Amino acid sequence: MTAQANISPPRILVLGIGNILWADEGFGVRAVEAFHKAYEVPDNVTILDGGTQGLYLVQFVNEHDRLIVFDAIDYGLEPGTMKVVEDDEVPKFTGAKKMSLHQTGFQEVLSAADLMGHYPERLTLIGCQPLDLEDWGGPLTPPVKAVIPAAVETAVGILRSWGVAVTRRPQGAAVPPLLENDIDFESYERRTEAAALNP
Repeated sequence: MTAQANISPPRILVLGIGNILWADEGFGVRAVEAFHKAYEVPDNVTILDGGTQGLYLVQFVNEHDRLIVFDAIDYGLEPGTMKVVEDDEVPKFTGAKKMSLHQTGFQEVLSAADLMGHYPERLTLIGCQPLDLEDWGGPLTPPVKAVIPAAVETAVGILRSWGVAVTRRPQGAAVPPLLENDIDFESYERRTEAAALNP
């Protein structure tokens, strides 16, 4: 057996962060949920709804070698604009002004991981410019919701460039929910629409 055969594949984390209760702040969570529903990944890839766990996410970052993060970021661009930032550029944007202050900034998570000696060897931020993060209980706004498919395909392309065999799930396949307790995208959207019709 060659030495090459003994090399383990990198451990990769695909992470969505944000708060689904504040409209477009939920972009990261909804994007990783959409990724999970559409694609299967090998065992070395973990798909995680990081929600608003803040510094609790350090343990997950520490356990992985490479990281893809979906998040709503105020880039100062048109709402719904997707921007991809990689490696050393990521901390500049994770510390950018966010339109909500409901969670520890991901910059602090990366700093803590670095202090612990587990900073990711590869890091990609797939960010979306939000329109509204002040609508408590509201759904994603149309321009942000519309960019989710492109964000998912961007993550797929990055994973494949890293040599990961990402495969689309068969149509109609049973997919275990990433989000429990009826806060998945479809259930949440149905409730917000019903609430709007019956104030």
